[in-house]
Amino acid sequence: MQSETAETDPHDHAPLISTRFLVVATCLVFFLAIASVAISYAGRIYGEQLSLAGHSGSREILTITIGRDQLSLPTNTIRFEQQRVSGPAEQIDLYLLWPEMTGYDKGLRRRFDDLAQEKSLIFLQISQSTMSRDMSGRVGAIYAHLLESRSEPGPAGLTLKRFERGAGYDGEALLTASRVGDDDYAVRCLLPAKASQATDGDCQRDIHVGDDLTVMYRFSSRRLGDWAKIDQAVRSYVGTRATPAPSDSSHKMRPITSTKSSS
Repeated sequence: MQSETAETDPHDHAPLISTRFLVVATCLVFFLAIASVAISYAGRIYGEQLSLAGHSGSREILTITIGRDQLSLPTNTIRFEQQRVSGPAEQIDLYLLWPEMTGYDKGLRRRFDDLAQEKSLIFLQISQSTMSRDMSGRVGAIYAHLLESRSEPGPAGLTLKRFERGAGYDGEALLTASRVGDDDYAVRCLLPAKASQATDGDCQRDIHVGDDLTVMYRFSSRRLGDWAKIDQAVRSYVGTRATPAPSDSSHKMRPITSTKSSS
């Protein structure tokens, strides 16, 4: 019988998993582990930033110079992130809880974010004065010539007069009240047809505070009953935090983030 010589295939005795494959697989697992940790960390950081939605819970006091006045303000009261830095500025925008007159707090987040809760906020815009008269001083000098003659009673002792059409304040009303030993109170409001339609800033008033500051503040028409308390609280809040600016503080101003201006 003729013998047959079996030929051996060199791949018959090769390992099922090559060393190269093990190295590649190990590197891939290591890379995925690092990526997973990085994604988890980034997600947590981003999630925290997203949950803040532009707010800051920091209570660090910032020193901000506007014109001839220097303000010491907690970071969490400043509305816009780009304004949360010490130094010269043309304008600063604040938001405060009413009646607490405090800034953002994580535990009170809903009152800053929930539309149904926003009516408990007061918005302040602080800038260097550009007019010699505040809103109270403009009643007789300007507004009196633009109002309808008919008046009607408003809330909490206020008297309401509507602006004439074409006067530049269409749909707005001026509410005033006499004050002993002080100028008449005045506030402009865009009053809704129904109280439920009131917004968080449909009333606005501006006052002079400090050496040369104008504070324009806005609040909901639902809070008109608190007009005297709100006015005093705003004046006190800014006034107690304003001091004369150092004489060498005239540096380049930061760009402003504009909101609705007063007139």
